[in-house]
Amino acid sequence: MSHFNFLQTSIEFLKGVGPARAEILKKELGIYNYSDLLTHYPFRYIDKTKFNTINEIRDDASWVQIKGIIQWVGELGEKHGKRFIAKLVDETGEIELVWFKGVNWVKDKIHVGTEYTIFGKPSLFNNKFNFVHPEIEVSSEDVVVQTVKFYPFYSSTEKAKAKGLDSKGISRLTFTLLNLCAGNIPENLPQPLRVEHHLIDRESAISQIHFPDNFEKLSKAVLRLKFEELFFIQIQLFKSKYIRIRKNKGFIFSKVGEYFNLFYSKFLPFELTGAQKKVIKEIRADMGSGKQMNRLLQGDVGSGKTLVALMCMLIAMDNNFQVCLMAPTEILAQQHLKTLTRFLNEMGIRIDLLTGTVKGKKRKILLEALQNGEIDILIGTHALIEDSVQFKNLGLVVIDEQHRFGVAQRAKMWNKNEVFPHVLVMTATPIPRTLAMTVYGDLDISIIDELPPGRKAIKTLHYFDNARLKVLGFIRSQIKLGRQVYVVYPLIEESEKLDLLHLNDGYESLSRDFPLPEFAISMVHGRLSAEVKDFEMQRFVRNETQIMVATTVIEVGVDIPNASIMIVENAERFGLSQLHQLRGRVGRGSEQSYCILMTSYKLTEEGKKRIETLVRTNNGFEVAEVDLQLRGPGDMAGLMQSGMINLKIANLVKDEQIIKLARDSASQIIENDPELENFENKPLLWHLQEIEKTSGNWSSIS
Repeated sequence: MSHFNFLQTSIEFLKGVGPARAEILKKELGIYNYSDLLTHYPFRYIDKTKFNTINEIRDDASWVQIKGIIQWVGELGEKHGKRFIAKLVDETGEIELVWFKGVNWVKDKIHVGTEYTIFGKPSLFNNKFNFVHPEIEVSSEDVVVQTVKFYPFYSSTEKAKAKGLDSKGISRLTFTLLNLCAGNIPENLPQPLRVEHHLIDRESAISQIHFPDNFEKLSKAVLRLKFEELFFIQIQLFKSKYIRIRKNKGFIFSKVGEYFNLFYSKFLPFELTGAQKKVIKEIRADMGSGKQMNRLLQGDVGSGKTLVALMCMLIAMDNNFQVCLMAPTEILAQQHLKTLTRFLNEMGIRIDLLTGTVKGKKRKILLEALQNGEIDILIGTHALIEDSVQFKNLGLVVIDEQHRFGVAQRAKMWNKNEVFPHVLVMTATPIPRTLAMTVYGDLDISIIDELPPGRKAIKTLHYFDNARLKVLGFIRSQIKLGRQVYVVYPLIEESEKLDLLHLNDGYESLSRDFPLPEFAISMVHGRLSAEVKDFEMQRFVRNETQIMVATTVIEVGVDIPNASIMIVENAERFGLSQLHQLRGRVGRGSEQSYCILMTSYKLTEEGKKRIETLVRTNNGFEVAEVDLQLRGPGDMAGLMQSGMINLKIANLVKDEQIIKLARDSASQIIENDPELENFENKPLLWHLQEIEKTSGNWSSIS
């Protein structure tokens, strides 16, 4: 049996697991095989060599370990109020141990006169310390406790704990597995690389991460495993970029012709910024190189990404190719249709929309026109990736808010042609440096870091609910100056009905507060039909209504220069990037714009941080960095759905230096040995092949 096959052994075959526990491990903790268990790393350790005495407990005490004898046990209360109490004594004093849950289990486990080791965080009750739900173990009972110096703690779930798979249960299984693993954990990093960066071998690292001999060895194990995790993400990205550049030929857009020049000279709505010109130049170079373009275009809300994308589409059409633009929602797809139609309506270009609601005969006619080459630009949602959607000559794919699409979904777009089309992915959510290096390392990145001229920075203000009269007065004064106002309410699926009532209440309150005819109000939310939504939006666009009460359906794609105030109700219920997107709906004209965040007094620490960040800065990249710190990478870039990153030990916020080290090392190896044919790189090649077997091969997909 090879090393890799051994580590892929189903977890049910490990002593102490069996079929029933294996199912729980799979469903609750994602542990399917030996390798998964070995990479289910501890999150905390007890120094088993260090014991406290009872009289050493202080007000500021953190987690402590005490050895003592149970002198007395008893139950108090009834039914839901039942609790189990034990008195632990050592040579310096006594302390109570209290359990409110699992009383019957604890009662059977604890016996008077027996010595126990307990671990927990002391709490103060009636001026006396006690331990609530401490970890407890017979001092000489557990082979793991007896053997290891630093005892690991593992994350688990309630269902897993009910089957004996709490931290202690997982530590026993891991201890058993590590004894089986001697000589069966293969090295996957080249020896020269390990020597260069002073990295310990993989088997030692895995052994020491679970049961370290001391803190120095634990630190070395953590460094090795963080580097390894980040390095293999980078090596896959660089290998994929190498394959794309060397093997994926791209269409050569050799000319800039009539469409581009006519639009530039006659229909360009405003002078391009320097940043827009720079990005268009980068994209033109890509599309004329003979290699497939794979470029990420970042730009804050209102920076003019859509106009850049449109001009690139015109270059594709000048070279007799079709274009598609994929958006994550139907509302955004419709908004793109309106925007492009407005720009191009005098140029004889056929633009069509394909979404899930286009059906029957209309859909059939559209698909035939697409295949015949009659449609120049097709805008759509996920419907574009269906097999029935076939282009005559697709040359450029533009994907808006690309993080909302999974890798497999995007892959279907590439395969519409034998020769991959050029790809431009856009996002208005600025991506932090570490995330860009880790996830988008195989894409070339362009940034529009300049807003159109004449724009003033949006002023962001925070008010608690008791300042509502002040805010209403401000709204009145701004409307009298001719401005318009958005008032946005949260809409969360789990409580949609409740939130809609909240929205309606807000609409009615504003109707009472603004009873005069010059204060007309529109309302838009996701449950309205497309026709009603469009009617209400158009009233607002024409300034027939001055206040738009809405949910986040206006988060993207709405551009009304006269709207200069964004009021977000219950702002604490929105994520940071969403608040930043909402703020970007105003500030489109030359007048001073405002974003007012209304909250209750009950703010979590994270909520306070979000609000404080928005008030302090308009810089989207700074907002993104804070968002990454608060939420981690999972939600920020759709990474969970893409399957591309699932970090088990590295941290994108704290490990920037290791990311850079891993990235530089991976880049150098692929540059010198792109096929990983050299003898010292064989461990890398074998490990990558194993990764591809278990998680799919995305080597040619952005």
